[in-house]
Parts: sequence; C-alpha cells; structure tokens
Amino acid sequence: MILNLLSRFYLSVSCLFFILIISLLPISALSQPAFDKKLFDTNEVLEITLSGNIRDVLNDRTGIPQKYAAVLSYKKEVNRIITIPIELQTRGNFRRMKENCNYPPLWIHLPSKGGYDSSVFREQRKIKLVMPCGDDNYVIREWLVYKMYNLVTPLSFRARLVKVKMEDPKIKKQISPFYGILLEEQKQMAKRNNMTSVATKLKPEQTQAEAFFTMSVFEFLIGNTDWSVQYLQNVKLLVQKPNDIPVTVPYDFDHSGIVNAPYAMPAEELQMRSIRERRYRGYCVKNLKVFEDVIARYNRLKSDIYKLYSDCTLLDAKYIKSTIQFLDEFYETINNPKLWQKAFSYPCDKNGTGNVVIKGLKED
Repeated sequence: MILNLLSRFYLSVSCLFFILIISLLPISALSQPAFDKKLFDTNEVLEITLSGNIRDVLNDRTGIPQKYAAVLSYKKEVNRIITIPIELQTRGNFRRMKENCNYPPLWIHLPSKGGYDSSVFREQRKIKLVMPCGDDNYVIREWLVYKMYNLVTPLSFRARLVKVKMEDPKIKKQISPFYGILLEEQKQMAKRNNMTSVATKLKPEQTQAEAFFTMSVFEFLIGNTDWSVQYLQNVKLLVQKPNDIPVTVPYDFDHSGIVNAPYAMPAEELQMRSIRERRYRGYCVKNLKVFEDVIARYNRLKSDIYKLYSDCTLLDAKYIKSTIQFLDEFYETINNPKLWQKAFSYPCDKNGTGNVVIKGLKED
C-alpha cells in the first residue's frame, strides 16, 4: 500500500516537472517543424513527381522558353506527401533540341514563400533538372562525375540524383519514371564558398592558377574537351572580392569520355578520333612543376575516386570494369613523368590543337 502511494507521488512530481519545463520553452520551440535534410546533404536517391501541363513543357524546344505552372511532390514520410507549386521551363541548347534528346533539360522555379520551409527544397528558388538524353544510365554516370569533383574541391557544383515521375492527364501513354539530376544553383554554390559569380570573359591565363590546373587536369581525367574559359563554355567564374583573380568551376560533363554518351563527339577542330581519347586543353606552361601539387592531390584521392564506381549499385558490371580501366590509364599517365609532361605540355605544340578555342553556345 505504502509502495503504491509512493509510486503515485513520484509519478505526479515527474509530470509536474515535465509540464514546468515545457511551460518555460518559447512557443516557437514547440511549434518548430521537423526539418528534412537539406537537398544536397545526402546521396540517397530522391523520388519526385512533376505534375501539370507536362506535354507542353516537353514540346517547348525552340525560341524563348516559356514558364508552365506545375506541382512538385515527394514523399516525406510513409503517410505524408509534400507538394510545392512550381513553374517549369526548358533550358539548354544541344539537349533542348528534339533531334538530340528525348527530354529537354529543365529549370524548376520554386516560390519564395509558401509553407514548405521544412522540406528539402527550403533553400532552393531556382534549380536545374538534368533530364535523360536517351538512356538514363548516362544521367547516373554524369551524376558520379559531379560527385567526383566534389571530392577534389568544394569549388564545385553539388548534385542530387532523383527518380522523376511525370504526370499529365493529356498524355495518353504514361511516361515511365527515369533518373535525373538536380544541380546546385550557381549563386548558391558561390555563396557556400563565400564568393560571388562573375561573367567576365577572360583568357585561361588570367584566372587563378591553382583552381585552373585542378580543373583542367580533372577535365583530362574524365576525358572532357567540351569546355573553354574564353567563351564561358561549361565553366563558371567566382571571386571573393570585385578585383580578385577569378577561379574556374566546371560543369556539364555529358560529353566526357567517362560518361561515354552515344551522342557525344569531340569538336572537329580538335582532330580527335573519339571522346575516349584524352586531350589536355589547358594553356602552354613552360615550368611543368606547377602540376606536381595537382598530381599529388589526385593521387591522394585515388581510392575514393575508384570507390565511387566500384561501390555504386546503380551501375552495371560492364561499365564499372571499363571505367576502372579508363581511370587506370589516367593514373598510369600522371605517375609516369615522361607521360604526364608530354600530355600537359601539349598546348605548347604549335602544330597541335591544344590551343584551339571551342566557341561556346549561349549560357542557359
């Protein structure tokens, strides 16, 4: 009897203490929503649904792209769906053309206000969605290239792999879900690095040397020649202060040899047989010692780079094997002084195509 009375007494005291603590908390703390992780804080594939006038969006392939009202939704919990009103807009050049790609790449415009502050999209206002240009396996491959450069430097675009479902009652044949990439917006990437973006067209020699060599060797690693600083083709420039020397940040890797998309071809001016043929496209450097620190960086990252591919369950075994071989060729080159000096001095060859500037298209 006494024990029962004591138990009830302690239970009452505990409840009163809990109520007292709660009463002292600010109201905002009690009503704070459960926040999802930020969009780029995880490698988990995010499943999203885009619903609305999808047919007209996908057919907007020429002229000035229009904006179309739509809804983005995803499952936050087992029984909870987050829905966000958005606008979709086609973008790009090569991939926007119907003769080149099944789906055009898109801009997703999100509202600045409106009840989705706890969602993964709370920091996003405008974000790129990379769509398949044929088989969506190539999307997964390009996503891994972004993840690879994230290993190399924070001066890189973050990417999130998504499984996209598109719904439109006007489309009779249902569109099968496919993989896409949500790509960090330029201003957000710059802000994350305490920098701002600039659009000044410069010669590569006028950019910050360490960042440029890091980028140009990376492009050599993945077998990508589809870039130029002079025309800001698949390259963004960042500065910390207005008069600083800009740093280079690459993006858009679908024409690289490591992705090996069937539509990708090297520019005719480069006189290359295949995108799997590596060609260093930096500028002429007489003192090749500037590459030693860059080579050391890629050697330190070697195991992590290989693991991106060997551990990825979304890739087929054949592609993993061929990619490991492609990476082996790169590492054999940079760890043989004669080979890497020959490769990285190629822009100094007046009879070669190392100094050919590929004119970029309009930015998207």
